[in-house]
Amino acid sequence: MVLFPVSVDFAEGVDYYPSEDEKLRASSIVRRRGGNCPNTLEVFQQLLGFNANAISISLALCAVLPSRSSPGYQEITKSFAPATDLTNCICREDNDEPASSYIIRSSANESRTIINYNALREMSVEEFATVVDKMGQGMGWCHFEGRIPDVTLGCIQYLRQHRPTVRISVEVEKPGREGLRSLAALADVVFYSKSWAQGKGFKSPKECLHAQTPLTSNASLLLCTWGESGASALELPSRRYVERPAFKADGSKAVDTVGAGDTFIAGMLFGLTCRAADWTLERQLEFANELAGRKVTQEGLRGLGNLVQHSL
Repeated sequence: MVLFPVSVDFAEGVDYYPSEDEKLRASSIVRRRGGNCPNTLEVFQQLLGFNANAISISLALCAVLPSRSSPGYQEITKSFAPATDLTNCICREDNDEPASSYIIRSSANESRTIINYNALREMSVEEFATVVDKMGQGMGWCHFEGRIPDVTLGCIQYLRQHRPTVRISVEVEKPGREGLRSLAALADVVFYSKSWAQGKGFKSPKECLHAQTPLTSNASLLLCTWGESGASALELPSRRYVERPAFKADGSKAVDTVGAGDTFIAGMLFGLTCRAADWTLERQLEFANELAGRKVTQEGLRGLGNLVQHSL
């Protein structure tokens, strides 16, 4: 099960980032369903379709959505394949507007500026507990985006108390968001972003991961992505460190970096759940890097599973 926000994204391409009060014509616009965890779920779902080891795996999303009668609800639910269980999502029947993100991508320097909007009341720990109780003992893995840390912490604590065998992974992304280390302290697998690591003063993924070791006593694996330099992992408690370079397809260039981190997480979760028995950590990292590297060369997430099926 993966948790937290689902949004409708509007990505506009511009020649350069506009100054205040400037009127500028967009060169392109793309509308699609977004959100870190839903993106990860979408890619993971594609990978399952090409792997015989995934027969016993079922996917579920727990997120806050607008009213069931709203166009936004219909758009979001139709964006997921039927194999994804959406019955655990919580609908706010008093609100018709989904969460949304407006992404401005500048071709001059390949920057992206994101403006988020969300009027939906956030999920509470009590609502999450109700979902967990309803699902019973069927949960094997739960992935959280490190968002609203106090609520997320309560959700993880509930799992630890009532479903102690469930493996938990957490994404630690925003450097200015307080409380993320408390989430990492309770997780089995932690994904750190380059922006978080640099925001905390670390100069390399190796420095970042080794510094987190005494703060993540429950963890068996820490990971850190580092953009064009690839990704690194630290196994615990052995402290075995592994790094792999980023994947770059011949003759390709970056087109859309939105969702690349979510795609990397999907690749790693696939390796840890479906290929744990026959893939080394090095191979898992290589696969996740390839998946993320292929994602940035295309708009959106569609068809990524087809591009890497030779590796599955």
